[in-house]
Amino acid sequence: MKIIEPKQSATALEITRKRYLMTDAKGKVIETPGEMLWRVSQHMAKPEALWSDNGAVHEAAEAFYKSMIAKKFVCSGKAMFEAGNPGGSGQLAACFVLPISDSIDSIFKTLGEAAVIHKNNGGTGFNFSKIRPHGDKVKNVPKAASGPVDFIKAFSAALSKILQGAKRQGANIAIVNADHPDIEDFIKMKIEDGTVKNFNVSVGVTDKFMQAVKAKKPWSLINPRTQETVRTVRADRLFRLICELAWQTADPGMAFLDRMEQDNPTPTLGKLEATNPCGEIPLLPYESCNLGSINLALHVKNNQVDWDKLKTTVHLGVRFLDNMVEVNNFPLDEIRRLVKDGNRRIGLGVMGLAHLFFKLGIAYNSEAAVKLSEKLAKFIREEADKATEKLGKTRGNFGNYDVSIYADSNQPRRNCATTMIAPTGTISMFADCSSGIEPVFALTTKRKTFFEDDRANKPTKEMIIEDPVYRQYKNKYGQKVFVTAHEIGWQWHVMMQAAWQKYFDNSVSKTINLSHTATVDDVGQAYMLAWKLGCKGTTVYRDGSKQDQVLNKSAEICPECSHDLEFKEGCWHCGHCVYSRCSL
Repeated sequence: MKIIEPKQSATALEITRKRYLMTDAKGKVIETPGEMLWRVSQHMAKPEALWSDNGAVHEAAEAFYKSMIAKKFVCSGKAMFEAGNPGGSGQLAACFVLPISDSIDSIFKTLGEAAVIHKNNGGTGFNFSKIRPHGDKVKNVPKAASGPVDFIKAFSAALSKILQGAKRQGANIAIVNADHPDIEDFIKMKIEDGTVKNFNVSVGVTDKFMQAVKAKKPWSLINPRTQETVRTVRADRLFRLICELAWQTADPGMAFLDRMEQDNPTPTLGKLEATNPCGEIPLLPYESCNLGSINLALHVKNNQVDWDKLKTTVHLGVRFLDNMVEVNNFPLDEIRRLVKDGNRRIGLGVMGLAHLFFKLGIAYNSEAAVKLSEKLAKFIREEADKATEKLGKTRGNFGNYDVSIYADSNQPRRNCATTMIAPTGTISMFADCSSGIEPVFALTTKRKTFFEDDRANKPTKEMIIEDPVYRQYKNKYGQKVFVTAHEIGWQWHVMMQAAWQKYFDNSVSKTINLSHTATVDDVGQAYMLAWKLGCKGTTVYRDGSKQDQVLNKSAEICPECSHDLEFKEGCWHCGHCVYSRCSL
């Protein structure tokens, strides 16, 4: 196979070198980006031999390689580093959910399991709602219980000691349901600067709660140990507290539990009560998911979406991700049984949506953009379903098919679910495209450059870098097409998320950007609209609402090379030396 090098910007190439390429014992890079992608493609093609001959293995490897070299489809960054890498862990999945029960033994068993996952560069999600409230009885000893907030802090402190890639802490999410007696303490948990910074937090809410908010009705807080009402609060006042803290600190988000459960393909196995750290995959306890994304910006022909090319990429992506389940090294036996032998859940998503809009001359904040997004989501979901049905015929159904919602359909199906939207923070930089379904943050950015004549090896010049697709199309369309994240009203952000969620069977990771002058009422309206439109969860970010500004134009300086850092996908990233520090 002739190795081809992908076309990448200097930033993308540096990210690839630092994140994904194999190194020797001294840390020296020993492969090129093209060789890395061939390594990954070969590894992901290995399972083809289980259902065909070696010719099929080579054919699949070439197909995977051509798509990734062209950056039409890119697997998760974790898989790019781990797949076929003898120095890696072999754990290809990035996201996991683990159970939390109301006993010390089970809580710390889960913490140990989370540590194993983090050691192998995975992120974890938990719902702490089953833990009895602070001050509750323990073995007839009154006021002895720690409560979920204390245990979340314990998890944060322990897991923060496990560094991934020497500099990066793994991401987590903690969910506590709105009817827990400690819910107010949980909502205010992150108001202190520096507290549980490696955790996202979300409040789990039901339709009943949201309806009680609208009606300003009383809301019962229930002890999960006894199932007795501890006290009653006004639902709208509790909701207001959520919104006030989200306005102030960007936490907590909201997880709409009934909407998540609506798409549960295996409800007999348990409820979907937690997600992976960025919220794109609701998972059962001990379930994980493998991710990959289609670069929509590269599926354009004659100023229109190239639907034939997109169909081909969807089918290839589903095959790639199903193969990834097969070759994955699972960190726990329970995860292997539920994932490989059980549900075989995959997450095929998209990135480059904002760049697609630029190429087509469509403003992100327009009805045309929302309608096209719905059309794209419907098409991708339908083709992903066809692809998993085709694989089901040749490879067999996923293990839990007989207890799934598909059991009575007699329609073959290889995977219990197929589609999601991830943040794609780093892989979108690898592919030089806009991230996920987010708008472009800025049309121009400042970067500092190095020159050898500076003996202190400090940046000596600032360069203004234009977004490449904006630079190519800015003279073709009016400026109204090229809107950025903070020029877009929060309503359009919510409607864009809902457009994709309408058809995708997993979930959608999306930030609802708000201007610095937005009010607490704006936050509440955004959360309420997201619920009404069928989103499974939502997070807001008011510009300037916390020190760790998301993609702050005046970002922090890299401690290693003095370049500007950007905050994306929960981490500070340096585009020059690719230093990384997570603050979720």
